[in-house]
Amino acid sequence: MNHFMQSARLLISDLASTLLFLAVLLITKDLILAVALGVGLGVIQIGWLMARRKPIDTMQWLSIGLVVVSGAATMLTSDARFVMLKPTVIYCIVGAYMLRPGWMNRYLPPIAVATVPDLAYLFGFIWAGLMFGSAALNIALALTLDPVTWSATMSIWGIVSKVALFLIQYATMRAIGVRRGRAATSPRTAAST
Repeated sequence: MNHFMQSARLLISDLASTLLFLAVLLITKDLILAVALGVGLGVIQIGWLMARRKPIDTMQWLSIGLVVVSGAATMLTSDARFVMLKPTVIYCIVGAYMLRPGWMNRYLPPIAVATVPDLAYLFGFIWAGLMFGSAALNIALALTLDPVTWSATMSIWGIVSKVALFLIQYATMRAIGVRRGRAATSPRTAAST
């Protein structure tokens, strides 16, 4: 359970500025306030990591860069489409990043990396597929919905799809990892008796 919580914390941390933006937009319907708070949280997260001399992952730099650029464009032009289309850019870049073998190891405990590396490799591509599919969905919704409806729809899709895949991956990797671990120790136990 400890490994599950660590992975969940990393995922929530990576999505924090986007989740704050969406929550504020849904609650207040104030686009500028939502953008400002999302950008602010992203900058604070990076500053906190830098102050603590913690490594900052490429995806974290990319996320904050896109939040700042699209947020600034939205605030300067008062055109919500900059913020509404930003997730498409993020999804595509993240999807491309997720095509790189081994990207998922940051989120996995060492035992999973050792026991089920093939599943981590496979789920890396499944995550990439989810990102590319979400990018396409976001384009369609950003060009057809108002900001509040778009925000609600993409919030639900983004959270539910990622949590569902996360839980499916966790359950699958854990079940197969435990089975493989038992199979690896069974011959040794039988040989020693």
